[in-house]
Amino acid sequence: MAGGGGGGGGGGKAEEPQPHPPKDQLPNIYYCITSPPPWPEAILLGFQHYLVMLGTTVLIPTALVPQMGGGNEEKAKVIQTLLFVAGLNTLLQSLFGSRLPAVIGGSYTFVPTTISIILSGRFSNVADPIEKFKRTMRAIQGALIVASTLQIVLGFSGLWRNVTRFLSPLSAVPLVALVGFGLFELGFPGVAKCVEIGLPELIILVFISQYMPHVLHSGRHYFDRFAVIFSVVIVWIYAHLLTVGGAYNGAAPKTQASCRTDRAGLISGAPWIRVPYPFQWGTPSFDAGEAFAMMMASFVALVESTGAFIAVSRFGSATMLPPSILSRGVGWQGVGILISGLFGTVNGSSVSVENAGLLALTRVGSRRVVQIAAGFMIFFSILGKFGAVFASIPGPIVAALYCLFFAYVGAGGLSFLQFCNLNSFRTKFILGFSVFMGLSVPQYFNEYTAVNGYGPVHTGARWFNDIVNVPLSSEAFVAACLAYFLDNTLHRRDSGIRKDRGKHWWDKFRTYKSDPRTDEFYSLPFNLNKYFPSV
Repeated sequence: MAGGGGGGGGGGKAEEPQPHPPKDQLPNIYYCITSPPPWPEAILLGFQHYLVMLGTTVLIPTALVPQMGGGNEEKAKVIQTLLFVAGLNTLLQSLFGSRLPAVIGGSYTFVPTTISIILSGRFSNVADPIEKFKRTMRAIQGALIVASTLQIVLGFSGLWRNVTRFLSPLSAVPLVALVGFGLFELGFPGVAKCVEIGLPELIILVFISQYMPHVLHSGRHYFDRFAVIFSVVIVWIYAHLLTVGGAYNGAAPKTQASCRTDRAGLISGAPWIRVPYPFQWGTPSFDAGEAFAMMMASFVALVESTGAFIAVSRFGSATMLPPSILSRGVGWQGVGILISGLFGTVNGSSVSVENAGLLALTRVGSRRVVQIAAGFMIFFSILGKFGAVFASIPGPIVAALYCLFFAYVGAGGLSFLQFCNLNSFRTKFILGFSVFMGLSVPQYFNEYTAVNGYGPVHTGARWFNDIVNVPLSSEAFVAACLAYFLDNTLHRRDSGIRKDRGKHWWDKFRTYKSDPRTDEFYSLPFNLNKYFPSV
């Protein structure tokens, strides 16, 4: 046992080292889910969440719309629509879904399947590029509408609840960790596209958020809470000065597209006021093969979002989500994909990993802040010109933010190791093997695709290729499936295994009413809990 200090007589015994006790709620959070900050601070924090989610909202349509035949005007309208739908879905998730401070935005998981639809050649004979864009968009809408039924059924029926009941802290580690670390390709490689802008953003962000609070004790909390606003404004002004000063006048087109602040084409293409509406591109078209491929992408997004939900609950200082709450959140995320298909966002919806990392940076997990952010999304999506100004932030600045946010989410996954026995060789095997294969298998699939232009599974049926190649290209999906399978089959009934895998820490959160904190964090408004499965 540890002593309280040295004994009398000058020959005291040195204090024995003690481990840090595990915490089922993350301490040192300024504001948890149910404790909102003061209104002025909450509005600024909400605007910061809006800025962070703009990266994915702009990058995905920017990459996809030109391939579909659309120009700057179509790209701006798609970004507006994606932003509007993200605001709606975030409100629905925070009010009726998991009730977590999770931003629901565009997902990179759906991009390979969407590109497959674009390149399918179904509309290659259409001469008018705008008409080709609209027909391709309708095909993507139809696939998303069908794919949404997967998450809706799994979530609201309680089937996903039965799957996540067998999730333990050990199997959650690879899932949550690679939800963050698995997005490393969007980090420093994006910074390096314009290193004179991206690297200063990364350095200034780290300095303001990590060092300034300890250097200046007056108002110290404002530096880590608003580090994103401070750093983005500084570097954005610096990038604009480089642009107007002619620093990139003779540069290569690729460099100018990454570095200049006037090459996005969004401000000129965006309308002043426009309200996105369902079926704005026409009636969706349906293809069975494309629908099945998109359903697989939806399932991969479901697994990744499960890890992101767990990270958000951790950074919001909530307890572990009961399986019923997780299933409810998945159901409403399926509704979000359905709305995305109806409006035509060219992309499906999932939990925004970067916004989960922002919760960790600011240490503010308030539900109200994210709802305010949803208000900003809807507001600036309607006022197109104003929203386009913020959406024109250069990509390397966004990539620098990702370096910090994805790292926080990955570290959040590693934090669940505190509940496991790290001296167990079973734990070491499951953890090491699942993480290694989760990185190695997608690396092979992605390298093969980059070299050959198609994945390792290459048959005449494009939809079948996507069903196999897309899930095996996701780091979080491969690692989570391996860890989940091994953890629930390998020597599971041996004595002491339950404690080794940390399952006993989550027993009290297995049912909805087993812990009073669960009702505080996750209960629905208007007494709606009775309409959802809770065991």
